[in-house]
Amino acid sequence: MKKIFQVGAGLVGKTMALDLSKNYELHLGDTNLDLLEKIKSEESSIHISQIDVKNKENFKSWIAEADIVLLAVPGFLGFEALKTIIECKKNVVDISFSPENVLDLNDLAIKNDVCAVVDAGIAPGIPNFLLGYWDSKMQIDSFNYLVGGLPKNPLPPYNYKAPFSPIDVIEEYTRPARMMIDSNIEVKPALSEIEELNIKDVGKLEGFNTDGLRSLLITMHHIPNMKEKTLRYPGHARLIQSMIDKNLFDSNNFDKTVNELLNDWKLEEDEAEFTVLDINIYGNEKNIHYHLYDEMDIRSKSSSMARTTGFTATATINMILKEMWTKKGVSPPEIVGAKEDCTNFLLEYLALRNVKISQS
Repeated sequence: MKKIFQVGAGLVGKTMALDLSKNYELHLGDTNLDLLEKIKSEESSIHISQIDVKNKENFKSWIAEADIVLLAVPGFLGFEALKTIIECKKNVVDISFSPENVLDLNDLAIKNDVCAVVDAGIAPGIPNFLLGYWDSKMQIDSFNYLVGGLPKNPLPPYNYKAPFSPIDVIEEYTRPARMMIDSNIEVKPALSEIEELNIKDVGKLEGFNTDGLRSLLITMHHIPNMKEKTLRYPGHARLIQSMIDKNLFDSNNFDKTVNELLNDWKLEEDEAEFTVLDINIYGNEKNIHYHLYDEMDIRSKSSSMARTTGFTATATINMILKEMWTKKGVSPPEIVGAKEDCTNFLLEYLALRNVKISQS
């Protein structure tokens, strides 16, 4: 039985671990022993270890027997952890979404004969797979997507709960947003160009610029127009901008602000929430629109963000273990998605887990 070593046991990590442990020997590591023991209480076959990726020698020793590694740590830890995994000559799927350019590790991965797929979550992730697929079929003139994970019963003032690390959410709100406009990369402030939208299955939300295109600006630079926006309940972006203006995210105040938001943004285990994703691809032959709407699974108490992100990552793990994807180097999902079998596998894998994506 293949051995998967997964780093990260948070909300998304739990969903991935329980999914993968059905068919593989799953080793789960995290700094938080309570989280690990809770997951093991739900599935006794999972092997747990208290692991800190910053302790490189201990981390290297732990993954020594891995057939593949699944990396799901907060973004600020992701790049160095991914580099360590590649140096250990281990195939890897990474959903840490680190701020660094992970494609810079491509040569190292090739040198170490490693197959690495990065950014394999809901978004970046699903839109990349689908764009890669259609880019292999026709000329694409424009691409954009809107994505958000939100509570069904929002509470002021934020009207928001974080389905993953709040530190990564703050990074999303403060990192300048890059986009492709008329074949030129333009940089605009995060939270800018707020627009009110009527979203299918949800209703009125606001969309604003964030830096979600990432690798697409390199791999799909031939597409003249590309943009990504994050969705929130109306008023959220201006509230966050006011916090930025008050320097609450500056280094002197950052830790205090994060600790407060950890409480205010904490998503309770049984809290009703949803994830919505709209993808628009405009080509020379036709226009394609995808819509994903998912809610928390009541039975498993797995959040929609954990399901949509986690199952995309576990599908990608399966693609590598089943040798559907074998290319050495660091590949973002749009490169994998150009292979039709991989995109079809992803959509079927998600559908089997009741994550449905409609196309029109």
